[in-house]
Amino acid sequence: MKSLSSHLSLAVLLGAMAVSAHAQEFKAGFVNTDRIFREASTAKAAQAKLEQEFSKREKDLVDQGNALKSASDKFEREAPTMSESQRISRQRQLVDQDREFQRKRREFQEDLNSRKNEELAQVLDRANKVVKQVAESEKYDVILQEAVYINPKFDITDKVIKALNGAK
Repeated sequence: MKSLSSHLSLAVLLGAMAVSAHAQEFKAGFVNTDRIFREASTAKAAQAKLEQEFSKREKDLVDQGNALKSASDKFEREAPTMSESQRISRQRQLVDQDREFQRKRREFQEDLNSRKNEELAQVLDRANKVVKQVAESEKYDVILQEAVYINPKFDITDKVIKALNGAK
């Protein structure tokens, strides 16, 4: 569906370019959103904010995982000398601890992904506003954000990143 939409958009763009070529100069530009997410100061600030927000939980998970591994290793060493009831009891404890660890890890990943999407949406919103400002000030007819190939002379990503970094 996305491919069909892209092809249709490209066909319309090419048709518009052909018609416009006769009437006036058609000005097109391209913005690489991946580069904006990597290089813009707002994107870097969002990433730092997420790292600061989630670092404690991540450290707690790593510590809990290490403790679980230690307990499992200790159980493996001591299991041959344990009674059957002790071995079964410790196995149940380890399974419960592992289940709890996996649940916490899933929750952490879901929370992190949700917050990351929120932050990236804000960065993209700001970037789109800057793209619109650049397009209006430099009289672009169209700015594309996704393309299979783009001639580097049409890439305005650097202008957008500079404007975005200056606009904080």
